[in-house]
Order: sequence, then C-alpha cells, then structure tokens
Amino acid sequence: MQQPTRLQQDLAERIVQLVNEDGLAVGDLLNENSLARRLEVSRTPVRGALQHLERLGIVARRPNRGVELIAIPRAESITAPTADADEDWLVRIARDHRTAGLPQDISEVEIMRRYGLNRPTVQRVLSRLADLEMVERKPGYGWRFLTGTRDTATHDESYRFRLMIEPMGILEPGFRLESSWIENMRRLHAETLERPWQESSSVAFFEMNAAFHEGLAAASGNRFVHTAIRHQNQLRRFSQYDWKFGFERVVVNCREHMEMLDYLARDEREIASLLMRRHLERASQVRSRTDPDPG
Repeated sequence: MQQPTRLQQDLAERIVQLVNEDGLAVGDLLNENSLARRLEVSRTPVRGALQHLERLGIVARRPNRGVELIAIPRAESITAPTADADEDWLVRIARDHRTAGLPQDISEVEIMRRYGLNRPTVQRVLSRLADLEMVERKPGYGWRFLTGTRDTATHDESYRFRLMIEPMGILEPGFRLESSWIENMRRLHAETLERPWQESSSVAFFEMNAAFHEGLAAASGNRFVHTAIRHQNQLRRFSQYDWKFGFERVVVNCREHMEMLDYLARDEREIASLLMRRHLERASQVRSRTDPDPG
C-alpha cells in the first residue's frame, strides 16, 4: 500500500474528525471542494487524503456520484506510518528536472533506465507527481512535466508578485481563519522543528509550507488571491523539492510562520501582514544569492 505524505495523513484525520462532528452516516457523500474550503487548503492535498481514506476502506469513489462514505472510523484509528521512501525519488526527479537533466516529455521506460527502478515504483512516483499536479499523462503514451525549469528572473518576478498579493490578502475585509487551522499549523511546524532532517524531508516541508500560504490565501475570502497563491505554489514545487538551504533555513521559515500565527490568533492582522511582507522579503534576499527557492 502506498504510504501517505504527512500532510495527506493529517488531512485524512481532519476529514474523519469533520465526518464525526457533522454526524454523517454511511452512504453520505463528501464534497472535495467543500472539504478544501473548510480545511483551508487546495483541492490537491484533499484529493490525496481522500485517496488514502479510500485505500483504508473508509470512502469509495462512485461513478457519477462522487466520494461516498462507507465506514465511520475514529481519527486515531487511521494513523499510519508516514515514512515514504518514494520521497527520495521525488527529490531526485525534482533536481534533475530543475537542472534540465530531464526533458519536458518523458516515458516510464526512460525513468526506469535512468534511475534503475522497476515499473511499479516508477508508476507510483509518477502518480504522486500527478496528484500534486506536477506531471500529467500524455494522450496515448508517456508523461509531461507541467512546470518548466525556472531561472533567476522568474523567481524574482514570483517574489515581487507574492509581495503584492499575500500581505494584502491578510487585510481583506472578508478574512476569516479558523482557530483549529491555526492550532493544526502550529503543531505541524513544531513537529517539523523536532523531526530529524534528511534530504527527502524537503517534500513534506514544502507541502506544509504550501498549505500555510494557501490556507491564508483561502482565508482572505478572495477567490482571486487564493487562485494566484495556489498557482505560485505549483510553480515553486520542483525548486523546493530540491532543497539546498539545510535545516537552518527550515528553522527560520517555521519560526516566522509561527510568529504570524500568534498574531493571527489574536486577530492582529495588520502586524501579521507586515510580518508576511518581511518574511517574503527575507526569503527573496536569500534566493538572490543562491539557487533554489527558500520561501
């Protein structure tokens, strides 16, 4: 059975918690869009969490109906180890794609030969990348990367765009952030700081980072802000999967996020907005001296 990422595992537990809180019954349908809004993340990680619940026999996808609840477990009953050996290959592929070592279009056979992997492993890794909207299956044969390599100018433009959007999103009149989301983010960041760092940790770190920024964008209540930040995270995935800053930068990132969460918990959004601007400016300065994307 394919192991879920830490983010998918966490979202799966939160979905089960919502199922119990809402008093849903076997046979009820779960709406992916609605879950994404309530959990304040994009649909991509929610889809992965639902796939994990499907493998556990908790939900089932019904043609022309959607995702049906077929069991009512407690959240603690779905906890599973999240160690994911495939994440090492995600990092390798991200690095090779970023440095133009992998072409935009590629076949499973080419990946098998390049990395010495068997077909089930390659299919599993490509499926993970497809779930993250990083690759897509071509009509008929092969796969295509959905993001190209990013040069320095593209990265700098991305940061300038985010500086215009993300701090202001926090100040939107419709901004609303659930306290449960804040506490969950605090827990995920604390666990990241406590967990031993290794190269493949960059995958889970980025997905947590993306969930943080997308969650705040979703909380703005402005669909255009949310869409824009979701797209930015998509563009950043390959560069951040190939993380070159070490654990020191992870610590800085997490602490800056947690400081914003503290102010947001008190609804001091003006200060949180200023902290977001400072956070992005600092990350941009680190990026200008090195290669991958640190923020």
